[in-house]
Amino acid sequence: MTSLPRPTTDLSADEARRIALRAQGFLGAPDRRSGVRGVLRHLGAVQLDTISVLARSHELIPYARLGAVGRKAVDRAYWTDTHAFEYWSHAACILPIEEWPHFAFRRRAYRSRPHWNHELPEGAYDQVIKQLRAEGPLTATELGGAKKTSGWWDWSGAKVAVERALMYGEVVCVERRGWKRVYDLVERAVPAELLHDELEDAECLRRLVRLAGQSLGVGTRADIADYHRLKGEQVDAVIADSGLVPVTVEGWSKPAWADPAALATPPRGRHRTTLLSPFDSLVWERARTERIFGFTHRLEAYVPKPKRVYGYFAMPVLAGGRLVGRVDPAREGRTLVARQVTLDDARAVPSVAQALIEAASWVDCTDVRVERVNAPELREPLVRELTRALA
Repeated sequence: MTSLPRPTTDLSADEARRIALRAQGFLGAPDRRSGVRGVLRHLGAVQLDTISVLARSHELIPYARLGAVGRKAVDRAYWTDTHAFEYWSHAACILPIEEWPHFAFRRRAYRSRPHWNHELPEGAYDQVIKQLRAEGPLTATELGGAKKTSGWWDWSGAKVAVERALMYGEVVCVERRGWKRVYDLVERAVPAELLHDELEDAECLRRLVRLAGQSLGVGTRADIADYHRLKGEQVDAVIADSGLVPVTVEGWSKPAWADPAALATPPRGRHRTTLLSPFDSLVWERARTERIFGFTHRLEAYVPKPKRVYGYFAMPVLAGGRLVGRVDPAREGRTLVARQVTLDDARAVPSVAQALIEAASWVDCTDVRVERVNAPELREPLVRELTRALA
């Protein structure tokens, strides 16, 4: 790693936390005029995931920042007017369409990849491209079937081929339909002025490092690398020319970098109170979440049930710029069920009740039922708050 320039700004831990909240869209008036598309551009990437409890994660992301946006409107905002595409960023993510050229470095890496988990049957790739050209856009099922058996990863030849074409950049996912990817040829889906792989790796990386810095507000090398899943050495190679500036943050043991625009004005405004998706970019990186909020976040959906501490889909509760607890939700008819509520102390009760009421309204639930609370003495105060708000 090359020597770093001397930091010119010292930030307190509280200033760094508030900068991060504003950069992620949780501090200040929500930009409702720009709506879901504004949230996508502001964050640079919105993660997708198969789990749906209250809603899919890509719906929960704008909800957490804007409030009760219409769920059908969320998908329309992402996928109409060639506004976005799906590709591998932090994970499988929805990305602003104007970033297509800046993922050329990743497409090139996939094209030169020597080994794959799935063998590509002879002729399958050409057949998929031919069929999409004649009939697209199509799902994998429409291309001939997504799986050979019921096994999760036992893909059909058509599925292997179209996913390979997606990674190479010859095919693009243009929407999700019933959670299935809908594929089309890239020349039909990406505007002509963006349809190229001309940018060198360094230019792509500079852009993604700068975008990560803007979306984080302030972050360490590891934070910035994790945002679009870059390698540390890729960050090192371009960060000096990315436009980000070195800073020191109270209590952070590693060097940090900040978006200069985030340093130009103090972060002020109203805090959002909301449930967060476990896949929200505010809490993507566990070490960063612990460093900034003193909050340990772990998705337990893939943990055996007897070993879960907080619940299957425990959603952090954001209030007053802090992470104050967790709710593991479910729905039964028009009742939002808080299967498990984890609170640090009694002061979080009103905020958790507010977050539950707003979430219930958003998903058309008319009642909220609390099952378990980690501190039994807080269950009754929480139920009282909910009853008063629902009356």
